[in-house]
Amino acid sequence: MQKLYSWQEKISRYWKDLNDGKKVVIGLVLVNCVIFLLWQLRSLQPFMRKYFLSNPTSNIVGIPLLASMFSHIAPFHLFCNMYVLWSFSDAALHMFGREQFLYFYMSAGLFAGLVSLSNKFLRGMHQPSLGASGAIIGALGAVCTAFPDSKLSIIFLPMYTFSAGSALNVLLAFEALGVALRWSFFDHAAHLGGLLFGIWYVKYGHELTWAKRKKVLEWWHQLRGHTKK
Repeated sequence: MQKLYSWQEKISRYWKDLNDGKKVVIGLVLVNCVIFLLWQLRSLQPFMRKYFLSNPTSNIVGIPLLASMFSHIAPFHLFCNMYVLWSFSDAALHMFGREQFLYFYMSAGLFAGLVSLSNKFLRGMHQPSLGASGAIIGALGAVCTAFPDSKLSIIFLPMYTFSAGSALNVLLAFEALGVALRWSFFDHAAHLGGLLFGIWYVKYGHELTWAKRKKVLEWWHQLRGHTKK
């Protein structure tokens, strides 16, 4: 009991020491992990395939497009996405703040999912897709666009560094080539969509959307006031 209490105290202290932004990221990681565990339950397979896969042949579009953003079946896929999310979250949170980061993350993921579905529909492809890659690579694209001179490295080769701008150009070329040549190992259309959304948001999207949210909120509060009357 003493050891259990000690662990609870450590976890509580760790949580309190985290800033609000990191708590949002941990929340995203936990949601992804819980959905991964649900995939491991055989009795839930029909339900998971129906609502947690973005399938171009499905009659249900809205819910799977959103739910598939948090969906992973393979442990390595989950680990890689969550590692990249955690690695780039500090820079993204510094840029956006907690609320705008969550808004950006969801928007990038949905846009990437739509690009993926559109690509499959136009090419007559029927493979379903899932994963947080579109949203995460969108955050990567935004950070690299905002800080192109920042130095990055590969996890297994930390001795080699390169600029964020160079990494962004290589990723854009790689994902565009994957779409053009119909490579199927990754969902290159979703990755390309996420990258383009991240670039667009930093250059133009922030001013067109988030910066104008005050007017939308004022309109919403006025609407609620009239409804109550």
